[in-house]
Amino acid sequence: MLPASANEIVTTITDAVKDAPPFMLAGYLLLFLFVLTQAFYLFIYTVAPTPRDILRSETAYRHIEANGSISYFKPLPCWNNAYDQRKKTAREKASLSDGDVGIEDAEVFMSLVVPAFNEENRLGLMLKEAVDYLEKEYGKPKPENTANGSVRHRSSGGQQQANGHLTSDKGSTRQGPNGWEILIISDGSKDKTIDTALDFAQSLDSESAGHIRVASLVENRGKGGAVTHGMRHVRGKYAVFADADGASRFEDLGKLVRELKKIEDRDGRGVAVGSRAHLVGSEEVVKRSFLRNLLMHSFHLLLWILTPPATAAIRDTQCGFKLFSRPALPYIIPHMHSESWIFDVEMLMLAEAATIPVVEVPIGWHEVQGSKLNVLWDSLGMAWGLFVLRAAWAIGVYSRT
Repeated sequence: MLPASANEIVTTITDAVKDAPPFMLAGYLLLFLFVLTQAFYLFIYTVAPTPRDILRSETAYRHIEANGSISYFKPLPCWNNAYDQRKKTAREKASLSDGDVGIEDAEVFMSLVVPAFNEENRLGLMLKEAVDYLEKEYGKPKPENTANGSVRHRSSGGQQQANGHLTSDKGSTRQGPNGWEILIISDGSKDKTIDTALDFAQSLDSESAGHIRVASLVENRGKGGAVTHGMRHVRGKYAVFADADGASRFEDLGKLVRELKKIEDRDGRGVAVGSRAHLVGSEEVVKRSFLRNLLMHSFHLLLWILTPPATAAIRDTQCGFKLFSRPALPYIIPHMHSESWIFDVEMLMLAEAATIPVVEVPIGWHEVQGSKLNVLWDSLGMAWGLFVLRAAWAIGVYSRT
């Protein structure tokens, strides 16, 4: 039972509604919807993540010098800063298209970004697999020696190789820049992740060692923050990020390059998403706990409901093995906000919004012990992050301008 005063209030409101003319009711309804909309906007504006400013020390790297010593800190080249300056100039000239601004030319063929948070135990094995593949497939071209010692250059009439390179009729096995680089981003690690990376680089020959750069974030930003930071500084014609645990089979990078080249648009933009979707029925996945599989399928359903069509069609958005062509980067990286586990989805949504072609490519993958993912709480956090992310872009809290 409501108290007498409450009953009187309800009665008064009911009588007022009955006696009010239709146009007044419509006005009240519109006012209520307006207030509700503004309250929702304010709520999303308050809870939506905003990346912190990049510290000066985070824009420096160390590597191995030619004499085998560890270098002093050197400034990381940043295409993003140069792009922002050109974009500012373009705005002054009333040319606001990202395509008009462009991105500086690549210096190497392949860039690998490795986000690493307390990965001293797993990083070394992953780097070995990566360097072996990158040096073999994207290192300096090595001519074949014939039995009599003369040099023979291969020619295969413009065919695509397993690593994604194209051969020309003149026998060259490269198109555009050669070489590779690895950019390891220590995400506020408290262990010996940085030492592990530099020690590994020192164990290589001087040429390969020079391709590895190690940068450090002062405080942990999350995997998304570390990946985005690394992607701002890549020099490659193609840029891939891969998890430090080595769960993805690195030799499948060639598959990603080949499939991406098939779908690149006329501006050279494209994204290839490594996918474990074909493994859903495998023993590796089936033997997981009921809770983990339930949360996986629930998250996929949430993605299908909340994300735009092309992103929703991706069967595995969370695999830590994604490849980007260089011309695609300005449409994605400068506009990133999410620094948590859900950042992959924002990348794909930004690609879709910019009409960048995306292809999903099956890759080899295996479970690796030592994951920092808390299945229950991180899954709930990802669901909440996805809702906030979608709402922030939908109602204009986030924008490209």
